[in-house]
Amino acid sequence: MALETDELWRVVDRERADLADLLERLGPTEWDTPTRCGDWRIRDVAAHLTLGARSDYRWVLRELVRARGNMDRMIHDASVRAGAAPVEEILADLRSLVGSRRMAPLTTPRESLLDVLVHGQDIALALGRMREMPRAAARDAADRVWTMRVPPRPWPLPHARLVATDIEWARGEAGEEIRGPVAALLLLLTGRPEAARAWFERAGAGEAEEPPWTTAQHRPACEPPVFRPAATAHEQ
Repeated sequence: MALETDELWRVVDRERADLADLLERLGPTEWDTPTRCGDWRIRDVAAHLTLGARSDYRWVLRELVRARGNMDRMIHDASVRAGAAPVEEILADLRSLVGSRRMAPLTTPRESLLDVLVHGQDIALALGRMREMPRAAARDAADRVWTMRVPPRPWPLPHARLVATDIEWARGEAGEEIRGPVAALLLLLTGRPEAARAWFERAGAGEAEEPPWTTAQHRPACEPPVFRPAATAHEQ
């Protein structure tokens, strides 16, 4: 079910290039549009997407010390500092990653895919737009979130059975059954009910109620675990 590595990177390249095209069309004030990711603006989310592939162990250690050992604070503060750069620089950094196979320390290509897919939706939601998500890639990302054990997943799993209606994918055995596009299920799994609701409505499922697990254990910053160590092979 997981994408082959070469295909996965091709998707990451397309998503990065497409997102850079979208950002390039924004006006100066749109770059400062707030997102649902805590206090992150669009420029902070875009800058965050460039940090993983441009970091190394020394950079991570330095930033972690600067954040007093708090990983979440490190990710937040580094992204906001990077987001203060001129938009031309942020765009250039994002475009420079197309074709790159560098990753954040201790992560796998699946985290790179998860990162660009979900944060692309964060940016689109802030702009009031819908952004297409490749189904097979969304399935891979959703499966990655579902199977995360190490590091601990930042979002609680639902007490429900999730069933994709546009591609073969289902997870969970207990609780209510939630059916919808795989993109919507990925967004639910990563704590983004507002973005997921738009996908449910688009699929003709009506106005989806906010599932209870999306507000439980809410995290003010909604970043995928880019700088967190990857799971062991048997957990992926």
